[in-house]
Amino acid sequence: MATSPHVEPSPEDPATWPHVVVVGGGFAGLSAVRNLANKPVRVTIIDKHNFHTFLPLLYQVATAGLEPADVAYPIRTVFGHATNVNVRHASVTAVDQARNVVVLDSGAEIPYDHLVVATGATASYFNIPGASRYAMPLYTLSNARRLRNRLLRTLEDAEVAAESSSVALNFVVVGGGPTGVETAGALSELIDIVIKRDGLRLDPLKMRILLVDVAPRLLTAFPDTASSYAKKELEKMDVEVELGRSVVEVKDHSIVFSNGENLDTATVIWAAGVTASGTLADALDGPKGPSGRVLVGPDLRLVNSENVWCVGDAAAVPGVKDGFYPQLAPVAIQSGRHCATQILRVLAGEKTQPFHYHDKGIMATIGRRAAVAKLPHAGVIRGTVGWFAWLGLHLFYLVGFRNRLRVMINWTWRYFDWPSGPRLIVADAETAE
Repeated sequence: MATSPHVEPSPEDPATWPHVVVVGGGFAGLSAVRNLANKPVRVTIIDKHNFHTFLPLLYQVATAGLEPADVAYPIRTVFGHATNVNVRHASVTAVDQARNVVVLDSGAEIPYDHLVVATGATASYFNIPGASRYAMPLYTLSNARRLRNRLLRTLEDAEVAAESSSVALNFVVVGGGPTGVETAGALSELIDIVIKRDGLRLDPLKMRILLVDVAPRLLTAFPDTASSYAKKELEKMDVEVELGRSVVEVKDHSIVFSNGENLDTATVIWAAGVTASGTLADALDGPKGPSGRVLVGPDLRLVNSENVWCVGDAAAVPGVKDGFYPQLAPVAIQSGRHCATQILRVLAGEKTQPFHYHDKGIMATIGRRAAVAKLPHAGVIRGTVGWFAWLGLHLFYLVGFRNRLRVMINWTWRYFDWPSGPRLIVADAETAE
């Protein structure tokens, strides 16, 4: 990977340095700003939240394995040491590429010399009726808190109802990718622990967890052996895996499949994919790639633009074999870093370089002590070894020493025994995003 060129400090007033505006405080946005920090540029990072969210662990918040604060970290704290970085807590509603300004929800305008759009993606419902209204996505911290409330409230209500009649609960997870697999496994463990440790008087035989996907196997980005292992482990945890099934409608308390079956549900968890459609990136001028992503050139600049860049899940980054790089956290981090390097090159009067993704592997955990990992030079690792590899990688990328320490202690405790955990129903989590 190319290193950032050395840019001589400007003797001018820092107020006159080129202004780089970064929209989005996710993996890509933080990576870009980190590589622009303490360089002779003015940087403003704008996000509608004042914190960065570690998305890969949201499912553990949703299933009461971690606290929300364990996976979130204040953006200002990340860049408190950087004198050239300004943090703005706001939403960007529009980009005027002709005038080189971004418009905030307050109506204020912020001019830029270079703009980096790192607004990520949102849940894709594939135009399935009722899915966006009744299914519960898992892509923001608010999503995770709302889902945790729903799951815990459902289990509490089921115990009360069971006193007078037999109660059967169906939890459906839609999507057989890493998020769906991890959520289904964690949900099974949550039900087990509230019965064994919290004393909820529920019949586990009345609890059904269904993981459904239209694909012929789980974890399609992994080798077949990893997919088979994940399915076997989930079935050991009493998760019913139904592949080759498509959802045609989601209702208030039921889900309809393509074969006409209308299954009553307690909760439908949506982990079927993401899209950039409807985000700020979707409103940028220029052609779009798959899933509404903005088409960028090899150096990550928007096609036909000299000073607007797009990175992370919002960008359709050209990859190998005429395809695009996947929407993964490592791609976002590396693209953010590369984008910062190229901006510095442009400001130094140098030519930009194409982005090359260094594949460090992909991972998915299935439950306590079970995970699969596909590593570039080590093949597929699974079981407890894969679980430890998964733990190590996520601790490495987690932002903040305090968060790393808390999560490490929590996971160590869970390895040997089930702690009581943060199984709290917090009413304000029901408020909208």
